[in-house]
Amino acid sequence: MSVKSIVAKILRDELASMGIRSLTVQESERIAAHIFERITDLELELAARDLASASRYRD
Repeated sequence: MSVKSIVAKILRDELASMGIRSLTVQESERIAAHIFERITDLELELAARDLASASRYRD
């Protein structure tokens, strides 16, 4: 089982615990993939900020 599938399962379980049962497996996997894309984008943005900040302090 991939990490994306695990996150999708957790998402389905969490939503089901709140009474939301309309999400399909495919939908939850698509949402999980989108979450990972957003996390990757955020990590890249934070790394770029750190790099820019470090270069300012070197100068």
